[in-house]
Amino acid sequence: MIELRNVKKIYKDRTVLDVPALCIQDGGSVALAGANGSGKTTLLRILARVLRADSGTITAPDDVLYLPQRPYAFRGSVLDNVLIGAKDRREQALALIGNMELSALADKQAQSLSGGEMQKMALCRLLIRPCALLLLDEPTAALDTEGTELVCRALAQYKARTDCTVVFSTHTPQLTEKAADRLIQLRDGRIETDHGVWPVKE
Repeated sequence: MIELRNVKKIYKDRTVLDVPALCIQDGGSVALAGANGSGKTTLLRILARVLRADSGTITAPDDVLYLPQRPYAFRGSVLDNVLIGAKDRREQALALIGNMELSALADKQAQSLSGGEMQKMALCRLLIRPCALLLLDEPTAALDTEGTELVCRALAQYKARTDCTVVFSTHTPQLTEKAADRLIQLRDGRIETDHGVWPVKE
């Protein structure tokens, strides 16, 4: 279970995150929504342990994978990038690349990809490894409807394989409807609404 109690983050004189209480059950899929600056990225970065909260307590798994809002590429091909940290999983990497419709680019230099292509490649680089908690910051921001559908399918397959907990921020209703069973709306660093659970659409 993920549990936050009285978690705050303050930049200068501005409180960018103020969460008195939040619990996320193991295996859940939670979408974080809200305007830019509402606290979504700050919350994800704190859960990923790349940012420290100024106060409060956090209970979360140690086995975490995190996709930042701006994906990046290492030197080498698309396949080389996906295989980082998973050198013995070439067949799985090729399957993931194919599922993201990147097969024609597998040998292309990753740093020359478009924004959408790089976003899909970076997600493949995470999904090749199992984890207990998958954190994604705007994973479909650079993708069209078809690309978003590919991400939804990939996340469903990953969850079926790993039974991990997924928390992602998004402005994309399609991703929320298909990949989340709970929607949390943030505003000015605070939880404005928590829509609980609804059936995930097939």
